[in-house]
Amino acid sequence: MNIPLADPEALAPGTLRVTPLGGLGEVGRNMTVFEYDGKLLVVDCGVLFPEEHQPGVDLILPDFEPIKDRLDDIVGVVLTHGHEDHIGAVPYLLRLKGDIPLIGSGLTLALVEAKLKEHRIKPFTLTVKEGQQEKVGPFDLEFVAVNHSIPDALAVAIRTPAGLVLATGDFKMDQLPLDGRITDLRAFSRLGEEGVDLFLVDSTNADVPGFTPTERSIGPVLDQVIGKAPRRVIVASFSSHVHRVQQVIDAAHAHGRRVAFLGRSMVRNMTIAEQLGYLKVPDGVLIDYKKARDLPEDQIVYMSTGSQGEPMAVLSRMANLDHAIEPGPGDTVILASSLIPGNENAVYRVIDGLTKLGANVVHKANARVHVSGHAAAGELLYCYNILKPKNVLPVHGEYRHLMANAKLAQDTGIPEERTILGSNGTVIDLKDGVARVAGQLDIGFVYVDGSTVGEITDADLKDRRILGEEGFVSIIVVVDSTTGRIISGPEIHARGVAEDDSVFDDVAPKIVAALKEAAGNGVRDSHALSQIVRRTIGRWVNQKLRRRPMIVPLVIEA
Repeated sequence: MNIPLADPEALAPGTLRVTPLGGLGEVGRNMTVFEYDGKLLVVDCGVLFPEEHQPGVDLILPDFEPIKDRLDDIVGVVLTHGHEDHIGAVPYLLRLKGDIPLIGSGLTLALVEAKLKEHRIKPFTLTVKEGQQEKVGPFDLEFVAVNHSIPDALAVAIRTPAGLVLATGDFKMDQLPLDGRITDLRAFSRLGEEGVDLFLVDSTNADVPGFTPTERSIGPVLDQVIGKAPRRVIVASFSSHVHRVQQVIDAAHAHGRRVAFLGRSMVRNMTIAEQLGYLKVPDGVLIDYKKARDLPEDQIVYMSTGSQGEPMAVLSRMANLDHAIEPGPGDTVILASSLIPGNENAVYRVIDGLTKLGANVVHKANARVHVSGHAAAGELLYCYNILKPKNVLPVHGEYRHLMANAKLAQDTGIPEERTILGSNGTVIDLKDGVARVAGQLDIGFVYVDGSTVGEITDADLKDRRILGEEGFVSIIVVVDSTTGRIISGPEIHARGVAEDDSVFDDVAPKIVAALKEAAGNGVRDSHALSQIVRRTIGRWVNQKLRRRPMIVPLVIEA
C-alpha cells in the first residue's frame, strides 16, 4: 500500500492502464480510470461521507486532477449501480464537461438524472442491461447481472487488445434475492473460460467468514417487530435501499398500517423506483407525512433517512427533538442498515438519544433487521475459483478489507506477485497477461463545503478542529509606529476556553515586556511584532492551562 510517489512512464502501445482515483483504503468515492490507445473509460464516480475529524465538510470527492486536462479523451462513465458512493460525484465531474456519456442500468441512470436535475445538468445517457455488449471507443463492454442491496446492479467486463478486465462493482451472491435477480455465475464462468486478465473485486466483507445471509431472512423479523409495535414505527434505511423499503411496505400493509416517506432523498428515490416498477406499493398504503400525523399512532410507519447518524438527516433531528415527529415511550425505531466504517460513534449517539426519549430501538446488534449487500469470504472464494483470474486488484474497502481479499485470492492459488495491494492513485499497466505497478500518483481529498468545491484544505480542517477542541484567543495591541511603544493594550479575549478572561491578566505583563524588548531592538514591522505576541502567549497558555488554542494576534500601528 505504501507505494512511493512516482509518475508513470508514457503508456506503451497495446497496454491497458488502470488507475483507481478513489475507493481503495476507504468505503466510498469509488472511481477507476481505464486508459487504452489515448482514450479513457471511467467506472463509477462516487462520494465519501465525512467523519468527525472533518468538521463542516458535506461530501468528499475523488481527486479529478489526473484527468482534468484529458476530459475530451473520456469516452464514457460506466455506473455499476445507484448508491451514492458510486454515483454521488457525477454532477461534479459533469460540471467540468457536461457531455461525457453516462452508461448504466435503468434505475441507476434514473437516480443519477434526478440528482443531475438539481444541479441543472442534462446528461447524455446510454441505458444498458445484463447480457448487453457495447463498443465505447476502444473498449468492448459486456454487462453482467450482480446482486446487491439495490436493484439493477451490474458488473462490467472490459475487453481491449491488452486483455480482459472484470470489475464487479458492489455485489454479493444471494441465492434467494427478493427480485429473483441473482449474480450471473454462468456469465462469470464463461468469462473465466475466456480468461480474465485482471479482476477488480469488491472487498467490503472479505474479512467476514462464510456467506452473507439472504435478504429474505429480514422480512419475517421486520414483520414481527412492526406487528408487535404498540405505537408509531420509524424505520431508518439508506434512501436507495429499494428492497428494504419493499419489505417495510409489505410488513406495514400486512398489519394495517400506512407508510409515509421522510427525507428528500427517500421521497425522490422511492418515487423513481415505484414509477419504474422496482417498488410495488399496494393501493392506499402510501400517505403524505403531514396527513399521517392525523392517523392513530398504531396505524403508521415512517420510512426515513439518517441510518448513519448524519447530523442533518431526519433520524438525528428526531433524536434531538428538532423534527415535527418527536419519538417517545411506546414508539419503535428500527435502524435497517449496516454501519459504514467511521460512522459508529454518530450512530450510537442517535441510538442513545432515541432510547433516552423512551423509544424501543431495534438495530443490527439486537435483531436481524439488516443484512449486508457485499459478498463475504465464502462467496469471494467461489468467484476466484470460477474465474481463475491471472491478476487481482482488490477494491472498495479499507486496508484490512483489501488485505483480507488479497489473502483469499492467494488461498485459491493466485500468486502473491499477481495480487496487487494498491491505493488511490496506484497506476497499474496490463499487457500480455501481466499486471504491474507502473507508478503512484499523489491523490488528495477534494472537500465539498457548502457551495465551495476543493477550496477547503486539510490545514483548514486542522484549524476547525483546533477551534472546536482547544478554543480561540485574540490579542489586540496598538503600538507607536515610530517608537514601537505600546499605546493601548494588550486587550485579550478568549472563546471556548473554560477559564474567565481575567486568567490572562498574568500574561499581559509578559507581552508588554516582550514588545518593549523588540522595540528596543528596533523591530517595527507589525507582522514580526504579531509573531512575538503569538509566541509569548502561546508558551504561557500551554504551560499554565495545558491547552493549545488558536491564537490570533493583531498589532495595529498608530
